[in-house]
Amino acid sequence: MTKTYFTEDHEWIKVEGGVATVGITDYAQEQLGDLVFVELPEAGKALAKGDTAVVVESVKAASDVYAPVDGEITAVNEALAGDPSLVNSAPAGDGWLWKMTLADESQLEGLMDEAAYQASIA
Repeated sequence: MTKTYFTEDHEWIKVEGGVATVGITDYAQEQLGDLVFVELPEAGKALAKGDTAVVVESVKAASDVYAPVDGEITAVNEALAGDPSLVNSAPAGDGWLWKMTLADESQLEGLMDEAAYQASIA
């Protein structure tokens, strides 16, 4: 079963079978504007909840993307190196940032579901 969670910092985390895919929300990419560069982490890097995992740069500003939970990066979206605009065109799809294993699934309980996230940005 796939379930998607959201953070106050506008990240989404989609969990499927102990593997989490992380990206930024549509709202976040709209606020940033057109992305021109995505600084991806290395696979194998351990992250603690709240650590900066990725830096995205737009024509307006650079912004950190934080790890929503503890875990280890298992894959990064290499397509973004050549086409960072995928984050703008498909933030919840082809514009994902990294995949990670979950160190502590109970951390997901502190995150928002989509209805709560939408209410928080309304």
